[in-house]
Amino acid sequence: MEKITKETYLKWYEDMLFWRKFEDKLAAVYIQQKVRGFLHLYNGQEAVLAGALHAMDLTKDKMITAYRNHVQPIGMGVDPKRVMAELYGKVTGTSQGMGGSMHIFSKEHRFYGGHGIVGGQIPLGAGIAFADKYFKRDAVTLCYMGDGAVRQGSFHEALNLAMLWQLPVVFICENNGYAMGTSVARTSHSTEIWKLGLGYEMPCGPVDGMDPVTVAQEMSKAIERARSGGGPTFLEMKTYRYRGHSMSDAQHYRTKEEVEEYKKIDPISQVLTVIKENNYATEDEIKEMGKRVKSKVSECEKFAEESDYPPVNQLYDMVYEQEDYPFVQHKQ
Repeated sequence: MEKITKETYLKWYEDMLFWRKFEDKLAAVYIQQKVRGFLHLYNGQEAVLAGALHAMDLTKDKMITAYRNHVQPIGMGVDPKRVMAELYGKVTGTSQGMGGSMHIFSKEHRFYGGHGIVGGQIPLGAGIAFADKYFKRDAVTLCYMGDGAVRQGSFHEALNLAMLWQLPVVFICENNGYAMGTSVARTSHSTEIWKLGLGYEMPCGPVDGMDPVTVAQEMSKAIERARSGGGPTFLEMKTYRYRGHSMSDAQHYRTKEEVEEYKKIDPISQVLTVIKENNYATEDEIKEMGKRVKSKVSECEKFAEESDYPPVNQLYDMVYEQEDYPFVQHKQ
């Protein structure tokens, strides 16, 4: 793994702050009904992404995740304006406005979604890794899931085949404590989710998902193992989300005191503390980063607001490849 330098900390801070403010803006426009449907925000879990990106080779490695998926493609290199436009349902979005919040996708940047079916992405992640091994591409796939998804059969089937075929994949459970509104303790005999890897003799372990340094270190080991032919790894990132499961979540299952306690270890605050303690940036420079982030979020909002909705005939283009398909009347 590359050394974690001053530049890394500054990048982490600005990136994570942008992801946080990007999600905050989406929450605001959702209330205004400019973004509709489901909306699952990443606030609090940013260190999981920041640490992973530091360990990845973004020229060839791939990522797939569930429906809390707005900021991961941004980290992979997708234009954030296009991500916000997709959430608005606009034609300039990553899927031309046809995917929405839960289905951000970019073949160009090797981000394979965005999946609304709980656990549905897990065998797909193993499949992407299988293709890379088959075609000798020297790439590693990072396959993310929530703590609720590990109760799905697809999780166990994928882990079994990944070990059998020694696939270059890292399975990452982002354990934020709650599957929607149900705690891990209420649905799992063992609350140490990482131990599920032991049944498949898969290298596995718990990771502090609130600290990007720890995440980067453990992800680097897992990625190197996969790339060198050592097979898959299963990591449990112990993290926390500050907002509800989705925007409609009243959060009756937890107390405000619990949320405030976890805010004391906010990954953005942790990185900012290191920056200040080591004089990596002056107060003015930190404020300047904040201004840049605010301006960037405003640009994304303006772009999404001013973009057009998809034309009606696009609906048919997304379903039927054959232009003169019988029984379909194209409306102009």
